[in-house]
Formats: sequence, structure tokens, C-alpha cells
Amino acid sequence: MTSLQDPLALAHGPTWANRITLAPLTNLQSHADGSLSDDELDWLVARGEGGFAMVMTCAAHVSPEGQCWDGQLAVWDDRFLPGLTRLATALRESGTTSCVQLQHGGMRASQELSGHPTVAPWDDEAKGARALGTGEVQRVVQDFVDAAVRCERAGFDGVQVHGAHAYLLAQFLDARSNHRMDAYGGSPENRARVFHEVVDGIRAATGPDFQVGMRLTPERSGIALAESTSLAEQLMVSGAVDHLDMSLWDVRTAPFETAYDGALIDHFTALERGSARLGVAGGIVSTADADWCLERGADFVTVGTAGILHHDFARRALADPAFAMAATPVSRDHLRAERVGPDFIEYLAAGWDFVA
Repeated sequence: MTSLQDPLALAHGPTWANRITLAPLTNLQSHADGSLSDDELDWLVARGEGGFAMVMTCAAHVSPEGQCWDGQLAVWDDRFLPGLTRLATALRESGTTSCVQLQHGGMRASQELSGHPTVAPWDDEAKGARALGTGEVQRVVQDFVDAAVRCERAGFDGVQVHGAHAYLLAQFLDARSNHRMDAYGGSPENRARVFHEVVDGIRAATGPDFQVGMRLTPERSGIALAESTSLAEQLMVSGAVDHLDMSLWDVRTAPFETAYDGALIDHFTALERGSARLGVAGGIVSTADADWCLERGADFVTVGTAGILHHDFARRALADPAFAMAATPVSRDHLRAERVGPDFIEYLAAGWDFVA
């Protein structure tokens, strides 16, 4: 049986030291202009030092109009290269594999923050969003590709494309609303087209040692499980994707659609993978949780909450079969000791049950 301690070789780029990776976590620690801050660098480097095999940034926006929140990392211009290079270098020195998550908010973006009109796959008057034209969709695809090339220039080992959580790419998959009449709407093939164009474009524009990943939402938000499993398999066998991360919210959950049996994770571990590696995320807070995911057939696990509370969760989980995340809420002193910056702490205190 696969062990958490086992290295994980990918089709491109460096082998991961083990099977535990850090989730892309919103942390609000970038400067107002989207450039890297010392707090953001320290937060991520601490996780590399803490044994995570791959450390990923927060969702970094690839287009100016794609910004979703204040303090979001930006990758849409060469002006951000000095900070990105500094981060890539520091992560490499920490011993981890480095990755930038690439994202565009679509109708979830903030016009107030970006200063640009909100765009989406379709017109949505209630949300103040207008539909992207065909050429504009192709321009966004190129923005993802250009951002990946920029990350490679900065020295990162790879990128992950954010195709989940109802951000722009996932919005294209919404069968309820995406009735576009061009090549990007209507049929399942057309609604998924932008995913293939982004990863194929990145693979073609980057070198043979650069890793390309994708994150998907399995269902809801207008996405049917049959379509998401089909897209997941297509991406994995295409050769363009080195790793696919399924964001399940809770890895032990059952499918939302009552026509399907078993655990949701099983519908993805059963798929053909080609040379791609399959990861899962959602509620992994102990060694036992991580082991359970590998027993179900995942190649790696992606850890969020436990990685906030313990910068060295990976090292502890690898060393102790009984290790489990500390109970929440925790003190601000606890989070500071885990190298969580003040802006991130206030975000956790305001919206989550993290802080006592």
C-alpha cells in the first residue's frame, strides 16, 4: 500500500518528497498592489520548512479584472517578478517543491478593488457582470498562459490552474446559466473547452521540467457529477496535467446527487489517470485522515486548516500515526508562533472559528 512517506514522481519536474501538500489558502497578506509581502513569504516558507512536499500560494489573479479580495497575490505583470522570484528562491531553499495557483474571479471578482468592470461567461445584471466576448475569453486563456510563463521565469517548479469554487473557469461549467452560442457554451464539450485550452497552452509555453496542475470542484454550482468526472479523466489522460486536485470540502462526504452511491472520492479514484497524479482535499486534519485517502486510491492529499494551525503538520503526520490537528479555536499567540501574519489572523478571526 502507498505510504504518506513515499516520494511521488510526476511526469514533469521534481519528485515530491512525500504525499502531503499545502492547500492554496486565502490569506490577505499581499501588499495592496498585489506584490509579495514579508508576512506572506514567511507564512509559506514556514510550511516548506515544516515538511510539506509541495507548497502552493494562495489564488493569484492572472488578469487585473480578476482580483477578488484585498491583499491578493498578483501574477499578471512583470512588475511582480521580483517578489515572485524571491518567494520561489526561498521555497526552494526550504526544501519543498513550489507552486503558484493561477486564478481569475470572473463574476466573483471585485470591481471596486480592481477598477475594472466585472466579467463572466454570461451577462448577470444582478451581479453587475457582463459576458466576455469570444476574443476576450481567448485573451483570458492567454493571461493564464502568460502568468504561468512568468512563474516559471521566477523559478517556481509549477503552477496549478484554479478551476474550482465558482471562479471564472468553473463558471463556464455551469449548465444552468452558460448558454453561450460560441465555442465556450452550451454542450458539455464547449463548456469545458476553456480548461483544455488553458492547460494545453501552459504546457506548450513552458519547459519539460515545469509542473502543471488543475483544481476542480466535483459537483453543485451547476456542475453535474457525470460531467466533472468526465472532465477530470480527460485532463488526467491528456498528458497536459501532472496533478489534479479535487476539492471535496470533506473527503468522506457522499455525492450530492442521490443517484450515486458510495463516497464522492471513489468516483474520482476510479478514473483513468494516464501519467497524472490525483489528490484530494477537504477535512484532512490528522494522519489517519490522510492515510484513509491514500487507502481509497488518492496519490496525495492537500491540507488546509491543519496547515494553518501547524506549520509542521506534514512532518508531524509523517512521524506519528496518531497525530491530529489541535482543537479550535486557538489563541492569536498560537497562530503567531505558527508564523501566521497579523492580516491573516484578523481574517481568520472575522470569518472562521479559528481564533479564541
